[in-house]
Amino acid sequence: MQHRKPIIAGNWKMHKTAAEAKEFAASVNQELKNKTGVEMVVCAPFTVLAVLRESLSDSIAVGAQNVHFAEEGAYTGEIAPRMLTELGVRYVIIGHSERRAYFNETDETVNRKVVASLVHGLTPIVCVGEDLTQREAGDTFAIVEGQTRAALTGATKEQAASLVIAYEPIWAIGTGKSSTAEDANEVIRHIRQVVADLYDQATAGQIRIQYGGSVKPENIGDFMEQPDIDGALVGGGSLQPASYIGLIHGVK
Repeated sequence: MQHRKPIIAGNWKMHKTAAEAKEFAASVNQELKNKTGVEMVVCAPFTVLAVLRESLSDSIAVGAQNVHFAEEGAYTGEIAPRMLTELGVRYVIIGHSERRAYFNETDETVNRKVVASLVHGLTPIVCVGEDLTQREAGDTFAIVEGQTRAALTGATKEQAASLVIAYEPIWAIGTGKSSTAEDANEVIRHIRQVVADLYDQATAGQIRIQYGGSVKPENIGDFMEQPDIDGALVGGGSLQPASYIGLIHGVK
């Protein structure tokens, strides 16, 4: 089986001031400085990215939660890829269900952002997932397949292998409900098969696919035991230093 380095990414959403981010960094640096075998990422609001990069140890990567697809231009309120790379940002979440639901993100804009990010050396964490109605209708596989195919349009197989997909069932985000580890693995295996169909088995074996949706230190071990799950994208469970540390240590 292809060895893929697990990746745990915190998604702070709209939380934390610069002072709070600095405090978080001071709390986790010591605990995690010798942790190996897992890639650690914190995806934070734009306003704290610079302070996080300065205050977090080098072993923890910094990620943004959104990016625009244009190089620059008349896009008031938006942030271009090179503005992020200049700060030392390495990852960017693209197409989170909250962006799709509240900010008119579409499969097309997700794809444009993925392509622009790859051009600038940012690693996209592309979110896919179904809502409760779609799940109950038995459409889960079709929904995540459509979103995955759309997101990867125009990406070479080398680019596809390098990015991260996060399967986040919308009904499990911030609700306290999480998918069973077996269910999540089944959907993630399907996403991997979609990548194999688009490219080849080698690419599918390299791409890392996370699970997201009410993951916490208490249940992360269950997900990480599954053969196709390569980590987690974690919202609320990543906000407190002790919880973030617990998530990282949950990766054996």
